[in-house]
Amino acid sequence: MFLKSIKLNNFRNYENLNVDFNSNINIIYGNNAQGKTNLLESIYFLAVTKSHHSFLDNKLIKEGCNQLSVEGIIKNENVHTKYSISITEGKKILKINDTLIKKVSDYISNINIIIFYPDDLNLVKGSPNDRRRYINVELSQLSSKYFEVLSEYNKLLKIRNDYLKKYVDRIDFDKKYFEILTEHLVDKCIYIYKMRYKYIEKINNYCKKISLKITGSENFKVNYINNFNQYDFNDKNIKNLIINEFKKYNNKEKRYKNTILGPHKDDFEFIFENRNLKFYGSQGQQRLGVLILKLSEIEIFNDYKNTKPILLLDDVFSELDNNKKNNLLFYIDNDIQTIITTTELSNLDEKLIEKANLIRINNGKKEEV
Repeated sequence: MFLKSIKLNNFRNYENLNVDFNSNINIIYGNNAQGKTNLLESIYFLAVTKSHHSFLDNKLIKEGCNQLSVEGIIKNENVHTKYSISITEGKKILKINDTLIKKVSDYISNINIIIFYPDDLNLVKGSPNDRRRYINVELSQLSSKYFEVLSEYNKLLKIRNDYLKKYVDRIDFDKKYFEILTEHLVDKCIYIYKMRYKYIEKINNYCKKISLKITGSENFKVNYINNFNQYDFNDKNIKNLIINEFKKYNNKEKRYKNTILGPHKDDFEFIFENRNLKFYGSQGQQRLGVLILKLSEIEIFNDYKNTKPILLLDDVFSELDNNKKNNLLFYIDNDIQTIITTTELSNLDEKLIEKANLIRINNGKKEEV
């Protein structure tokens, strides 16, 4: 899989931009604040339908404009497919080959993206919400069903919480209705937990050899923390076991008027040499932890989809010493399209530059190299 071209209209600082990419190494370079990161963001947006920087879609529209569009051509096994996203008057429109796609779940898992960017440190030292958002995006790229079930879970969670807030202290609180809500919520819980367990298990299978290559130690892993770590989710009685756990917290939920258990409370921790990197790792070790995680994802995408994802590297080479750069370059081969941003070509290996497609960006415009 690789991105052949992208066309932008009123995206961030770009009024109009057309860029062609090759299937291997592409280097976007130029001074700071010219739009290099915005170009990577547009590729991520085309794949995931959301920005990795902003939660508000209208922030992506060029200042002074009221609409944007992003269009890209993806080649996968000699098949060319056009994907496009536009935002007009606050409405987001998704299309594949000019056919309107009404459900995000029918769109989101078609283009597979892995991105490294400076703020990735938040995966280690940020809030649990940062880590949940990350794993939800990755699993949604792998499985449209995961995205659909997660959306259904969030809707049920809101209904359940709203019911707790509105009716818990009233005489007309419908216990039977509340139990039905809980049962439906648990059905979604089980699927989400199973997918997250499987994903973390695969991460840990791959990250040992990657950690050994990069750090000299294979003692790196990701721990998945949830309310039901004590249970085997392949147990045929798992649904009843989790429903019983919810019942134990009924009084507490009524007191706090909120759902206490569930995937929305999950967290993940990065462990290197038996130490939690969030609390005991240096910034360099934290960055390496994220690097190992993202490189593991390449193998997982290949497992699930039988194709390599598109790799986006936002100015990460300037953050690494020569040894770490070389170790990262080891994983960038001819089977994976890589799109890199940098302010200075001198930050990159000369051999990498020689075989790369060079794209110079200046003030939101592509300049001839």
